[in-house]
Amino acid sequence: MKSDQPDVVTDQTGQIDAEAEQQSFAETALRMSGKSDDEARRTGAIDKADDDVESLFRFKTSASPIHRAVWEAEVPVELFQSKAAPANDAADRVMVDSLDAVRRHRREGTLYNDEGKIAEHVLQDLAGAGYWGLLVDQEYGGTGCPFARFAPFLTQMSLLEPTVAGLASVHGCIGAVDPVRTFGSPEQKQRFLPKLASGERLSAFALTEPCAGSDLTALRTEAVLDGDHYVVNGEKLFITNVTPGRTVGLVCLIENKPAVLVVDLPDAENENFQLKSYGLHAIRGAYNRGIIFKDFRVPADALLDPGHGNGLTIAYHGLNLGRVALCANAAGMIRVMMANMIPWAKYRETYGQTIVTRELVQRRLGSAAGYAVANDALVAWCSTLLDAGFRGEMECIIAKIFGSEAQKHVAIEYFMKTHGGRSFLVGHLFGDHVHEFLAPCIYEGEGEMLAMGFFKSLVKAHGMEFFEPIGRALQQAGIKKPNLLNPSHLMALAGPGKAYAKWLLRQKLHSPKYTLPPMPANLRRHAEYAADFLQRASGEISGTMQKFQLALADRQCRMSELSRRVQDATTILCTALYGARSESEIVREAADIACQEITQQLTGARRSDRYYKQVTALGAAIADGQFASLAGIEQQEILMPYK
Repeated sequence: MKSDQPDVVTDQTGQIDAEAEQQSFAETALRMSGKSDDEARRTGAIDKADDDVESLFRFKTSASPIHRAVWEAEVPVELFQSKAAPANDAADRVMVDSLDAVRRHRREGTLYNDEGKIAEHVLQDLAGAGYWGLLVDQEYGGTGCPFARFAPFLTQMSLLEPTVAGLASVHGCIGAVDPVRTFGSPEQKQRFLPKLASGERLSAFALTEPCAGSDLTALRTEAVLDGDHYVVNGEKLFITNVTPGRTVGLVCLIENKPAVLVVDLPDAENENFQLKSYGLHAIRGAYNRGIIFKDFRVPADALLDPGHGNGLTIAYHGLNLGRVALCANAAGMIRVMMANMIPWAKYRETYGQTIVTRELVQRRLGSAAGYAVANDALVAWCSTLLDAGFRGEMECIIAKIFGSEAQKHVAIEYFMKTHGGRSFLVGHLFGDHVHEFLAPCIYEGEGEMLAMGFFKSLVKAHGMEFFEPIGRALQQAGIKKPNLLNPSHLMALAGPGKAYAKWLLRQKLHSPKYTLPPMPANLRRHAEYAADFLQRASGEISGTMQKFQLALADRQCRMSELSRRVQDATTILCTALYGARSESEIVREAADIACQEITQQLTGARRSDRYYKQVTALGAAIADGQFASLAGIEQQEILMPYK
């Protein structure tokens, strides 16, 4: 969204500063705040990639439900409600067959190879079922599954084998499928997608480097055009699902600008292409390696369409899908942990009573169910928005952060503590997979870094409309520290300052406005609280921008904290609306518990006796088999053998 104010900055001699005219809002602010040209340039590149991504969507960030709830006069409640995906019989058959294939291999003990990775014959059986083509359009051999059906299916797959669910996301969301489907030319789609859909070639995305993680502008892998090929040199790190014969979306520098090449890796390592192995605790069931390219040649026509922006644009697009998939996987893993808490709690006795009768254990089960249902709500909501053409960046960040933090919390605070010292035995679900439970906090972007990205997206339009004109007015007047008691400073700020003053007055006089659907009274209270919070958040957010001005970019802790509270309120609203539509009393109760707990985090209020009575009753009902989504989950032996 562009400011109504002129883009052109005039220096004190009246000459046009052409460089400033081309700078993004973030880049201009950093230069004005005294940051180095290099940092401003790198931030500007990120901002430019973000703008390029915006152009791809029917509904941009300023049209997102969260942005509108905070900055507009009314909360668009209907956009916080998920919708059922349209029927897709072909995709449904693929899902049933894929689940059956994994069940069979689990039953026969053939799921893993000698290295403990998902075996190649399993991947091929899934290919035969159509698993790898779920997100590929039918014209290229896939099933064209709506994301709103695909994402909840990943929760079902994660109940059987989370690595298989994760590989579907790696292949279809952040791997080569989404970049080619979204950015590829007709010829590139025809060349790559049929093999990706059939599983003849599985895919990965090669972005991270030894020196480039959250700072994607620090890429060093470079491709130089040589005739009809690019010659690639560089190293990639932490690339999941990479083996010889895979197809990777390779992010590299071409003429010093990020670009993406779709690369068919050779069937064996050679002098130009090597894999780098390392010890890695997480992602145990899949290959995760580095890639070293030495004068590796790639056909020039493998370059994805540069007309849609640079390689960062392509990377950002697929990450949204991957973040929702991560939340879906977490919803399944939380259920797996719950299913393995219950038999142990019914077996283990303290002072003559099984611990399943103890309040602490019952609270853990009830609270874990709340986390699972909240994850379900976020997955359904984000998927609905993505299918409808929304960019969904802020929404998908919420799903990723909440899902990963919920999985970590349940694993450490509930699963581990319920099983006690046995958790650390080799062969125990917790001890063997603790890194899997924690690693999603880093996957698809570290949580607090993403929270700052969320905040920047939330405030960008407001900053461009009001604060950028003020900053440019100060720059033109040569004022570094404005003093409102100085008449010349007041004159310099008269125009843009008046516009902001009018906005402030409207904000202070505004009362929250929203219309909720029919809901149970307890869930309605949560929805009202969340909607009120979002409507009033603009004042605090804008006040923070006003207080720190150009120094806000360095106030990472404040940005992250403000971001978290807006995220929490959004999760409450989505979970309350989702729970209200459920026909299951247990799901509604779990949604209520989740909303209570998130509200307590927001307000700092002590938990009431009424809450403890409710959550322990829910936990007891779950232990009694009343949480239907736990049915059929494979459980470990209560007393597994020592190894």
